[in-house]
Amino acid sequence: MTLNIISETPVLMAEVKERLEHIKAKEGELNFRAQKTFEHLEQFAPLKKKKAEELLAELNKLAVPRLREQHLIKLVDLLPNTENDVKVVLQSFAVTVTSENLKKLSDTIEPYVAPK
Repeated sequence: MTLNIISETPVLMAEVKERLEHIKAKEGELNFRAQKTFEHLEQFAPLKKKKAEELLAELNKLAVPRLREQHLIKLVDLLPNTENDVKVVLQSFAVTVTSENLKKLSDTIEPYVAPK
């Protein structure tokens, strides 16, 4: 059986977590793979969906050239709060960003990072 991918859409980890919480509430429990995913998200998705979407909207307003939604979603998921961390995250993509824009991105993300 061959599956055809119709479209791909990047999704925030916070949104996946919320969807899994909804399924868990509706059905009582998750299957093995969904439960493992949920446990991972509990640990590594610090923002609630509303806050994550708010941050994504703020990053979109910056209108950084060459950054697409998938790049911004990755930044929201990982919450890099220094210029160097933002640069490291974006190195996984074939995209270059000026140091001025790296600063703007890190300054926008920083308030959303929980104090350590």
